[in-house]
Amino acid sequence: MTRRVVVLGDVMLDVIVQPRALVAPASDTPATIRVTRGGSGANLAIALRSAGHEVLYVGAAGRDAAGKVFVDALREASVTPRLESFDGATGTVVSLVASDGQRSMLTDRGVNSRLSETFVAAQLEEPFNHLHVSGYLLLDVATRATGVRALALARGRGCTTSVDVCSVAPLREITPTVFLETAEGATMIFANEEEALTLTSERDVESALYVLGTLFDEVVITAGARGALGARGPERFNAGASDVPVVDTTGAGDAATGTYLGARLSGEEPQAALVDAMLAAARVVSGLGATG
Repeated sequence: MTRRVVVLGDVMLDVIVQPRALVAPASDTPATIRVTRGGSGANLAIALRSAGHEVLYVGAAGRDAAGKVFVDALREASVTPRLESFDGATGTVVSLVASDGQRSMLTDRGVNSRLSETFVAAQLEEPFNHLHVSGYLLLDVATRATGVRALALARGRGCTTSVDVCSVAPLREITPTVFLETAEGATMIFANEEEALTLTSERDVESALYVLGTLFDEVVITAGARGALGARGPERFNAGASDVPVVDTTGAGDAATGTYLGARLSGEEPQAALVDAMLAAARVVSGLGATG
C-alpha cells in the first residue's frame, strides 16, 4: 500500500566527531570525523522511502555546498526535495559522540528559520496522503506558525498527520504547553522517554504514554536500550531493543519513527510496526552517523 507522504523538516549538514582519546585542551586530539547529509526529518523521510512510499521533502536551504550535499543525498535515496532557496548558510550540526554512543549537538539552523508559510502551502497544493512535521519547526518561534499552518492544511484535506518532539532542551525552553498547543490535532506523536516525561510532567514512561494517549490517536515513545512502547486508543504495545554494540545513537530515533510510520501507512498493525522500528534503530546505532 503506497502512500504519498510530505515531510516538512530542516535541511542540515552533519559533522560527526568521535574523539579517540581524552580531549587535550589547546592542542590536538585524534578523532573519527564524518561529514554527511543530516536532518532529523531527512532521516525519517529516507526510512519512509525505504518502506516503499513516495516521499516529498520540504524545507529551506542555502545556495552553498552543504545544500547541494543534502539535495544529492535525498535524490540518491529517491526522495524528492522541494527546498526554498536563500542566500545564506544551510543548517549545520556538530555532533560530539561519547564512548557509549550518546551524543551532544551544537546546532546552527542557518536559513531553516526562514522557511516561509507561502512556500510550504504551495507545496501542499498537490495531492498527498500524510504529512509529517519535524518538531524542530515547532520548537523554533521563527517557523512554528509555518508548521502549525501546514498541519491545519493537511487536516482540512482529510489527511493523517504526525509530529515528533526531536529535542528536549528547546522543548523545556518554549514549555510543553506551547508545544502541545502547536501539535494539537495531529494524528500521531513520537517522542523519546525524556521528551515524553517533560511533555506530560509525569515520573514514569507508562504514565506519560497514558497522558499522551488522551491527546493523540497514536503515540510511540522510544526508551533507548529498553526498546519502545506505544498506544493506539486503549491498545498498548511494546518491543524490545536489539542487543547490538552501540557506536553512535545519531539518527536512531528518526530511523525508528520513519520505519514505524512507513509500516503503519502500509497497513501494518502497531505491534509489528514497532518491532520493525527497533530493528531499524539497531542498524543505525551499530555505525557512526545517521546512516549506520
